[in-house]
Amino acid sequence: MKKILYVLFAAIALMQTSCQKDPLEDIEEGNWNNERNVLEIKFENQVGNAQIVRVDDQAGTINLAINVDAVPNLSNIIIKEIVLSYGAKSSVKEGEALNFENAQNSAQLTVTSPTGKSRNYTVVASSFRESLVGTYDIDNLIVYGGTGPEYGGGAVLAMTDKPWIWSATEGPDKELDNQLIFEMTGITEDGNTYGTVTNTAGADGKYADFVFIGTPQTDVKKFYRNIPKGEGKWLRNYATGTITFTFADGTTKVGTFENAGTENLGNGSTKTIAHNAFAFNLNGTDDWDKIYTDYDKFVKKPRRFWIDVTKVY
Repeated sequence: MKKILYVLFAAIALMQTSCQKDPLEDIEEGNWNNERNVLEIKFENQVGNAQIVRVDDQAGTINLAINVDAVPNLSNIIIKEIVLSYGAKSSVKEGEALNFENAQNSAQLTVTSPTGKSRNYTVVASSFRESLVGTYDIDNLIVYGGTGPEYGGGAVLAMTDKPWIWSATEGPDKELDNQLIFEMTGITEDGNTYGTVTNTAGADGKYADFVFIGTPQTDVKKFYRNIPKGEGKWLRNYATGTITFTFADGTTKVGTFENAGTENLGNGSTKTIAHNAFAFNLNGTDDWDKIYTDYDKFVKKPRRFWIDVTKVY
């Protein structure tokens, strides 16, 4: 009798197991997946990253910038890469184009989930021109430096305000007839612009040597030679807001391109930019024994450096 009951229970258990639904069935068939998102998108001649917003279950927006100097118009902008939610499909595929040549500079793109639900994205392409391209006169070289600015040790000074601490023949004043010529040569895969910069020597044919001739005499080119003499390269990173200058030997300096305005440096110090400036954060060392001296401000603890410029064309 026990043997019969055992066989009966085993048969019932087997039947129950065979009737259970496969837990992976819905996953494999995609019945769970209503996702219909654009995760990443990249167009030819796009600058920077696209800003993708999921508005609601039916709509989304994508905003991006296209380098219009590289295309005749916005009527045929090709998608280089598009990344969608798992299993979703797009109405426009990689290698195909959207037409933004209309009053709104917009086009439509629809993403459909495996379950058939759709989200319509409005894609807006703004026109981009690299503002850095052009020729600039160098107007001034300004330093904010000094140990203990909270105790009055900091100051904002033009390098030429202290002519006696620099060479008479190769001082900072030799930079003030120079011009910077920026040309753009391309866009990286990340959407950052790059090109060449030519730092001309001006009418006097000279550059500053950035040697402090006080005591002790000190070469401070590491702080102030931030744009190469002659020709160098630049890369503008729109994600970080920085410009990287590359010298002939491969070394780099990283700064920013600032517009007109006044920068509050704290402790009562400010810096006003009349037109534009290339600005660089400097990493000096506090020297409390030299506080309030020119040596401290320019050599030991320089904090920030501006190359003031005016765009001439």
